Order: sequence, then structure tokens, then C-alpha cells
Amino acid sequence: MRPALRRLFLTALRADAEATLAGDAWTTRCLHCRTRLQVRGDGTPLGHASLEHVVAQAWFGKRAATPLTVRVGDDADDPRNLAIACARCNHDKGKGPDARGPADTRAFEVVDALLARRLARWRDTDDARAQRGTWRMPQR
Repeated sequence: MRPALRRLFLTALRADAEATLAGDAWTTRCLHCRTRLQVRGDGTPLGHASLEHVVAQAWFGKRAATPLTVRVGDDADDPRNLAIACARCNHDKGKGPDARGPADTRAFEVVDALLARRLARWRDTDDARAQRGTWRMPQR
């Protein structure tokens, strides 16, 4: 697995209030179905864990998705837009709402609800603030 993808997994986990690190493995729940998922401490997924872009990367830059994308800083890889999901749920979302696009009312509603769920699980960390550009080096 590419190091960049492992870093995104870790970014999602560090900013997820339901994720816990015990030993060398993170444990959390699928954003969709709440199945228990694990990711190694280095960001390598175990089992069926996958990285979920809550607002699909393809939706960024589309006018119909603007109300969603501005909530995650107009960056698909913003920690607020990253979550851990089981591969089945992530794949189903990609075939359904993501494929229909933000102009589809039902697809927009589904992604809006998922984004609200992700933001409810938000844990602000130094890493997340740094990625969003709001973190500043502490003064000495």
C-alpha cells in the first residue's frame, strides 16, 4: 500500500472520536453500518477496512455539491471528509449516491446525512488543524 494512502488512513483515524489506539492497532466502526474495523498503527488496513471520502472526490468543483464541499474546506482529503468504512459499504456508496452525483436529490441527502454523522464523530487534533491550515506552532 502506498505511504500516502496509509497517511490518509491515519489522518481519518486521529480525527475520529470513536477510534481508539490499543497497542499497534486502531479500532473504530464503519461510518455506514457500524461494523467494527481495525487498522494497524502504521495505517495499513486490516480485514475489510477502507478509506471513505464522505463527499466523493468527483463531486468537488461541481456547483450542486458546493453546500457539502464548503463544510470540508473544499479539499477532498480534508480530515473532515475522511472516514473509515467497511469495503462493502464504501463500494455500495460508490455505485449508488456517488455515481448519481450531487444534482440527484436523494444522493445529495444521503451524502449530507453521512457528512453530518462524520462531523458528529469529529475529534480535533493537531494533525487535523495543521492540514486545515488553522494550526500554529506553539510559542516558546
